[in-house]
Amino acid sequence: MPLGRRKFVTYLAAAATLAGPATELAKGANNMWGMIAKLTAAPGKRDQLAAILTAGTRDMPGCLSYVVAKDASDENTLWVTEVWDSQASHDASLTLPAVKDAMSQGRPLIAGFEKIATTAPVGGVGLSKG
Repeated sequence: MPLGRRKFVTYLAAAATLAGPATELAKGANNMWGMIAKLTAAPGKRDQLAAILTAGTRDMPGCLSYVVAKDASDENTLWVTEVWDSQASHDASLTLPAVKDAMSQGRPLIAGFEKIATTAPVGGVGLSKG
């Protein structure tokens, strides 16, 4: 029987709780900051929005990972997952000319935006652990 996403997340949270005291790294001592957002594009505009988001966010100081992904079951939804060396780097990125330009180009294509989670990444493939 396949394990659904909601049940998987519940089990993952329970496992983290049962794992015992967190290390300094797991507590976010490395100061990495992350965000997961759901963007709903206007009908038929998802690919155009994805292209704008990926092109306008290539050179952002402090950005360790910026992934734009198409939702597998909703043709209008994009997921954006970001990891930064700090929240300050993320906030500073919003003032970069390329990011401002991407936001102004993308805004008319966005039907909805939802910040799903703010995270404290602890590491992963391609990420420095501190």
